[in-house]
Amino acid sequence: MELLNFHHLRYFWVVASEGSVSRAARTLRVSQPTVSEQVRALQDALGEKLLERAGRGIALTEAGHNVFRLAEEIFALGGELMDTVKGRATGRRPLRLAVGIADVIPKLVAYRILEPALAMPEMRIVCREEAQERLLPDLASHALDMVIADAPAGPGLGKAYSHLLGECGVSVFASPRLAAKLRPGFPRSLDGAPFLLPTSNTALRRELDAWFDTRRIAPEIIAEVEDAALLSTFAEAGLGLYAAPDAIAGETGLARGLRRVGALKPLSARYYAITVERRLHHPAVSLIAGEAREKLFKKVSARRSARAQA
Repeated sequence: MELLNFHHLRYFWVVASEGSVSRAARTLRVSQPTVSEQVRALQDALGEKLLERAGRGIALTEAGHNVFRLAEEIFALGGELMDTVKGRATGRRPLRLAVGIADVIPKLVAYRILEPALAMPEMRIVCREEAQERLLPDLASHALDMVIADAPAGPGLGKAYSHLLGECGVSVFASPRLAAKLRPGFPRSLDGAPFLLPTSNTALRRELDAWFDTRRIAPEIIAEVEDAALLSTFAEAGLGLYAAPDAIAGETGLARGLRRVGALKPLSARYYAITVERRLHHPAVSLIAGEAREKLFKKVSARRSARAQA
């Protein structure tokens, strides 16, 4: 029977948690070659490559993701064992929820969706952010309990069910000066206007392109940016307009001094919880879906209706 060297596993776990060998070495208070040697020994023992280079940093391979997930559980159990022996045990193991967040989801939207589960007692949430297509295989292998995405799962995954959490309108925001200039004649005023767009791998970008084409509006594309927070930062600097879901508009754009130019009717942003279950059995996933549908997105729809009637 082959035995696992937990010393090697811990070094790998710290590297994966820190995102680099150098930071892991500082955390462990050892040299970088020592860290690399321990991780290499684990890879040799498992017969799998766990890490690969990604730019100046590292990334987990598919096997690396699986080993990292199991390592987290192993070391959590180790901590629980110590608490039990030393009389600090709570008597109950925390409920674990492993969530994949598609990297095109605005971080504030992800937080608002997960917020009910974060408030659950004895809850431990593990989040991973990556491209949706890289998260879905881990969902299929049960390494993840749920994936939050802006589009339903495609047909190639096998058993995957896309549960609509809700949808909200999309509005255009800009710096005060640019907003005042473009509000008259909106939305025709967007033709030729400087625009900051999300990248083409997002559902919102595809919706925007179709909206512009239908209305024969051709904005001047200043930049294409994947991260929603960076888009709002560029807009705040006066570089151009940007479109954002109403679910977070009040906490991002308006809070940073931007002004609403107008709503892109009937455009909407949709958010899904993708699981391998047709019915939601995990208590945290069930709570997230219920709260999103009954509170988060319902409130957004109510605010949108109130603005339309004003």
